[in-house]
Amino acid sequence: MAKGLIHVYTGDGKGKTTAAFGLAKRAAGHGRNVLILQFLKGRTKDSGEIISSEKTGIKVVKFEDQTTPLFDPVVKLPELKNSIKKAVTYSIKEIKSGIYDLVILDEFNTVLSCNYATMKDAEKIIGAKPDSLELVFTGRGAPKELIEIADYVTEMKMIKHPFEKGVKARKGIEF
Repeated sequence: MAKGLIHVYTGDGKGKTTAAFGLAKRAAGHGRNVLILQFLKGRTKDSGEIISSEKTGIKVVKFEDQTTPLFDPVVKLPELKNSIKKAVTYSIKEIKSGIYDLVILDEFNTVLSCNYATMKDAEKIIGAKPDSLELVFTGRGAPKELIEIADYVTEMKMIKHPFEKGVKARKGIEF
């Protein structure tokens, strides 16, 4: 099997998670085993991406006890960091298992940029990667060190967004 590469989808624009889920569906369509690990989205309802992915055999793990203080001001940072530490350990175990051809760490860039985890954690994740595994990191604020390690880097840039005019996130479009 070909060498698996490292992808980073970052930036302030819409579409990072959507792009990663699109890649997951493409891989699953070719019979590849896919795992999506969702950080910081524990208190959101299941998105259309999750619902459709599970129908195509993609395993999605949403760390239920994680949300960002941006959306929930009562979040206790020590508890959040502890949850993320456990999720990193779980992620490494799953990556090392050799079961998957593609693993996506959704919002992990955000975890790094908010200092809920460190680049050492990212390096442990990357170090656990079997040669053939394709690994994807999504989220705003990917650190320069991760960008340098990655083989693919895509930055989504927001030019205009309806949220600026008060349009709420719409089911089936934004989630």
